[in-house]
This record gives sequence, structure tokens and C-alpha cells, in this order.
Amino acid sequence: MELEHRFTLPVGIDKAWPALLDWELVSTCFPGTTLDSANGNDFSGSSTIKLGPLPLTYHGKATVVERDDRAHRAVIEATGNATRSASNAAMLVTATATATAPNKTTVDLVTTLSITGRPAKFGRPIMVEVGNKLISEFANAIAEKLAGKPAGGFALVESSNPDEVAAALEAEAVLEAEVAAAPAVAPAVSAPRHAAPDHTPRRVPTNQPVDVLGPAAAPAAKQYGPIIAGIVVAILVIRKLRK
Repeated sequence: MELEHRFTLPVGIDKAWPALLDWELVSTCFPGTTLDSANGNDFSGSSTIKLGPLPLTYHGKATVVERDDRAHRAVIEATGNATRSASNAAMLVTATATATAPNKTTVDLVTTLSITGRPAKFGRPIMVEVGNKLISEFANAIAEKLAGKPAGGFALVESSNPDEVAAALEAEAVLEAEVAAAPAVAPAVSAPRHAAPDHTPRRVPTNQPVDVLGPAAAPAAKQYGPIIAGIVVAILVIRKLRK
């Protein structure tokens, strides 16, 4: 599937463009993301989303395959996998920055996404809502870092196909049932008091992952819920009349 987003950063392009390709800065602003290593145009790390109470973490790597600093355009290829759910993801992101004022930069993102496993059951509508939330939070976070205020002019991608939404909501209900039936994760066992303290550094995201079964799915449900409910009622009435 292809997703498109646009947002505006309240800084000039000379400040915005290097920031967008600063992987350490980007990783602290993108929800649920941790950067493990960065070397030139290559970087690796992990990104976490949530299926209700269950986290789904993709470990992978990305490469800047094209970069034109004069045109302020970059193309990034990324792949990752979540072994816990046997899910693989691959995406191609084209980012373009345009100076719209001395202290304003418009950023366009075009993302081609391919995903397998449980998250793929949601379909385009829910993935659109998740993408919107991810990019919106990222845009605001990086704008706060650069200028101390949130981003502006954020344009969301919308899906208006009721059939797709109905299928996505059905898949959501199935996954919610699976999550509810999943065994609880056992609490960590406390180390004995005589054990030596563990000074191993732990890399944890400074931002919260998006919950696929939480607020991200709500807009689609609110928008198309009455339509779907009407269809269901009509089907039940027809079946009753036939009997």
C-alpha cells in the first residue's frame, strides 16, 4: 500500500533538512523507535507498535539509497521483522522538503509499505490511521526539538472505502479476541539481594509506541460504524423475513 503525508516544520530549510536526516534525532522523535547503530547512510534499530497489551517489535535496518541535498530529496529503503508474530515489513520512503518561507519548511513523505503476518489483517484503513498517528507525533516531536513548538499544516491520508473499513474492523475484533485469550506475561523475577548490581546499559525508547487496537483505530470505527451497523441490521431483517 502507498501512504502520503505532509507536514510543516516551523524552521527554515537549512535547519530542517539536516535534522530530518539526523538519525539519532529522528529516533528520539519517532514513536516506539530505538536506534542501535548508524554508519553513514546505513542505520539499524527497532520499532515497536502495540496490539492492545501485546507489544510487537520490528528489528531491522535501513539505507539511504538516494540523497540530493540540493533538491532536498532522499529515498530510504527499510526492512524489519518481528519474530514473535512472524511478521515482516518492508518500505520505501521518499522524503522531500520545500522551503515555503524563511522560517517554514514543508515536508512531503510518500511511503510504499508491504507487511505480512497479524498486522496485515487490518488492511489499509487501520494502517492509514496508524500511519497518520505515527507521522503526526513525529512531526510535532521534531518541531518541538527544533523550534520549541508543534508542527503545523499536517495533512492526513484518509480511506473512504466502507468495504475496506468493514473488513478492517472485523479483523480488529478477531485480533482483540486473540489478545484477550493470550496468556499473561509472567512478571520478572527479582534478583537475589546478594547479587551484584547489573550495570549493563539498556536502550529504551524515549517515546511511546502506537497502539493499533487503541485510539488509532477509533476514527475509522466512529466514521463508518453507523454504516456497518446499518448493513448488519438490514441483513438480519432480510433473514428474518425469509424465515
